[in-house]
Amino acid sequence: MPKLFLSVVFTLASCCMALSQTAQSEEPMSLPRLSEIVKGLDDEAVIQGTRLFLSIADIPVVIITDPVADRMRAMVPIRAVEEMTPEEVVRVLQANFDTALDARYAIAQGRLWAVFIHPLSPLEKNQLISALGQTVNIARTYGTVYSGGALSYGGGDSQEILRGLIDDLLKKGEEI
Repeated sequence: MPKLFLSVVFTLASCCMALSQTAQSEEPMSLPRLSEIVKGLDDEAVIQGTRLFLSIADIPVVIITDPVADRMRAMVPIRAVEEMTPEEVVRVLQANFDTALDARYAIAQGRLWAVFIHPLSPLEKNQLISALGQTVNIARTYGTVYSGGALSYGGGDSQEILRGLIDDLLKKGEEI
């Protein structure tokens, strides 16, 4: 097997092992815990039932939860789909393959969105914080590098990396 492939597999396996060890020490994520983390990231965040509204790096983020279905979705609107060129549609699909990471570009209700979708209860604090940073990053970098900011898996068509926002959010999350 090519060395790059083995390196990626080893890195992913190491990360998964570290995350599973961390998961054992955290309580399951709940709406009250999610609200506490969101308020820690943005003290002006608004909680309306199962919806949370916050701002990260001056970008509005909406988190919708469904505790009964044990799901959550963080979303940032980017632009109207009708304004996208075919090349831009291809580019966001390329980014979903290698640089968007845990966040994704998605189309719904005539809009392009940056989204992170995950089961609620197994979600860990740092995983949530990183995912919010990645979601904001792919919205911010739409039209340029299309990057979640943490790393690039390689093998795709994207090259740039934006890690700063995620590191800043994780540092802020240490106090929560």
